[in-house]
Parts: sequence; structure tokens; C-alpha cells
Amino acid sequence: MDPTDRLDTLEIRLTEQEATVEDLNRIVSEQWQHIDRLTRLVALLRDQVEEATARSAQRGPEAPPPHY
Repeated sequence: MDPTDRLDTLEIRLTEQEATVEDLNRIVSEQWQHIDRLTRLVALLRDQVEEATARSAQRGPEAPPPHY
């Protein structure tokens, strides 16, 4: 393999690797956006569950249904 062919091959590989790195960077950024959104959603749901639990504790135990 002469030096020119070798240099061309290396340039092609470098270009392909740069494209791969850009793709991976884009994918990681998208995943972080999804993780961020899901984290906020979980926090919201946790707050709602805690609020519902507090409200049910304030009411006291429920009376049994009339057919018991």
C-alpha cells in the first residue's frame, strides 16, 4: 500500500468516526432530555401521592360499607 492510499484510507476512517461521534452526541443529548422530563414527571407524581396520602390520613379510617 503506497502512502497516498494509506492517507486516503485514514482520512476516510477519520470522517466516519467524526460522523459516529456526532451521532452519539446527538443521541446522548436526546436521552438526557427524556431523562430530565421523566425525572420531573416522577417528582410530580411523588408529590401527588404524598398529598393524597396526607389527605386520606386527615380523614381518618373509612367506615365499613352499609352491607357489613
